[in-house]
Amino acid sequence: MPDTHTAAMTDLLAANPRVTMQFTPTSCSWLKMVEIFFGIITRLCLKRGTFASIKDLEENMERYIENYNKDAQPFVWTKPPEHLLGKMKLKRTISTQN
Repeated sequence: MPDTHTAAMTDLLAANPRVTMQFTPTSCSWLKMVEIFFGIITRLCLKRGTFASIKDLEENMERYIENYNKDAQPFVWTKPPEHLLGKMKLKRTISTQN
């Protein structure tokens, strides 16, 4: 795949309007949040649960997520993209010096 800041990438995105670029932080905090959520579901919804069927399990999880989402707050990144990009450049510099 071409670099994101090239004419080739701009042309690719223009030719495919349904494709959007999603940049994720370099520290993988988003993945940690997914793991935390699965841990919450496991502890509060699945652990020690008894389910008669897969359909019963799915319905229980969907009910739990529906209730969870009533009070859920979005995760907000507190660092600007420039800070994360600066950390990424620093990591590259450090790793190339070793």
